[in-house]
Amino acid sequence: MPLKPYKTLLCAASDEFIVNKSRFIGHGCPCETEEDALTFLSRMRAKYKDATHNCYAYIIGANMGVMRYSDDGEPGGTAGMPIIEVMKARGVTNAAVVVTRYFGGILLGAGGLVRAYTQGAVCALNACGVGVMHPTARYLMQIGYPMLNRMDFFLKDEPVRVEDKAFTDVITYTFVVRCADEAAFLARLTNMSEGTAQPLRCEELYLAWPEEAAE
Repeated sequence: MPLKPYKTLLCAASDEFIVNKSRFIGHGCPCETEEDALTFLSRMRAKYKDATHNCYAYIIGANMGVMRYSDDGEPGGTAGMPIIEVMKARGVTNAAVVVTRYFGGILLGAGGLVRAYTQGAVCALNACGVGVMHPTARYLMQIGYPMLNRMDFFLKDEPVRVEDKAFTDVITYTFVVRCADEAAFLARLTNMSEGTAQPLRCEELYLAWPEEAAE
């Protein structure tokens, strides 16, 4: 069965805000396995061991097969569930979110807690950025110097990501292209270069592409 794209976080990051003197910090991290998610959770608990609560949720698997969450001492259903619901609404998997709370002395009530932990999860996802993991092909391509400007002009409008460009007696590009775009791109490349550019396909892998560029 061919691999299917899925959404995940682009990087580990965090953001914070204050609600009625309580400080909330939303942290997110991409995680390939449940062990990765638990390791991230342990790091956050150790770093914020003086916090009142470290509530979390994580989803693992391209088909979201593993879902776990915890209120970590907050009233049932007011923390972990709102966090995982935000993740599900964005379609994010292979990711973990921890929302840390430092209690500020003012009770928020059940509704206030749900809103605050929902906001914490949203802050975490926005800080990390959401991308789509697409089956992606990596290529090496060598060209002569006379074609440099023409190739650069061509590639800047193509659905590729140039990872490296090495200058020796020839110019060697390393670039990636989503498998869904691969055939059409190669046809345009062949046409533009009149068959002189002959990229070598090195590997196929999952890579994250920005959400807005992949839809």
